[in-house]
Amino acid sequence: MSNKDKLIARLKKRPKDFTFSEAETLLGFFSYVRINKGKTSGSRVVFVNLKSGTKISMHNPHPQKVLKEYQMKQILSFLEKEGLI
Repeated sequence: MSNKDKLIARLKKRPKDFTFSEAETLLGFFSYVRINKGKTSGSRVVFVNLKSGTKISMHNPHPQKVLKEYQMKQILSFLEKEGLI
């Protein structure tokens, strides 16, 4: 099982300790890159697929780096809608 498959399986279980870094790595497997929305963006980030132009916008949690349940649902539904998983 590849790292990508392991991260997908882990995300589907919605663990209490799934980090923003893991989400960024997972989205990177699908050619999404992180783009901060500007100097004053704060914790708002956008992941953009440079090939298709699709975007997913979310907040980088702070001070902890663990995603909230709604963020995991958002990522899962987005990847499913795009036909990536």
